[in-house]
Amino acid sequence: MKIRLIAVGTKMPSWVQEGFAEYTKRLPHDCRIELIELPIGPRGKNQPVSKAIEKEGQAMLAAMKPQNTCVALEVLGKPWSTEQLAKQMSGWRMEGQDVDLLVGGPDGLSPKCTQKATQKWSLSPLTLPHPLVRVLLAEQLYRAWTINNNHPYHK
Repeated sequence: MKIRLIAVGTKMPSWVQEGFAEYTKRLPHDCRIELIELPIGPRGKNQPVSKAIEKEGQAMLAAMKPQNTCVALEVLGKPWSTEQLAKQMSGWRMEGQDVDLLVGGPDGLSPKCTQKATQKWSLSPLTLPHPLVRVLLAEQLYRAWTINNNHPYHK
């Protein structure tokens, strides 16, 4: 199974890159996380935010693979516990599904991306900084894998 994290934002601080890399390298070859970074849409006083979100959404839709399960990370999505995430991962693996996880830019996901998603997942009702979301996602995906494989990390 391959999990593709399609995220808006480039040039992340070193702590984000290192944290993300730490958890992704722990996963076995048959459960890989691939990061696809997309540029943030242009914002400015003469540029409406909706245009930036639309541009980001177009880039995300182009990066997605139509055969993959699409999960949008949305504050209004369904919260999953780590154990529920482990069940989701187990289900994706059993179905032979690769997964595209969508993380929007500073103003959220394009409505077209949200509509394309088969599932909407909320990490927290808190507003999280997008760089932190990458590290949090990588750690939780690793933790869910450890649950599914009876690895002691989760304990």
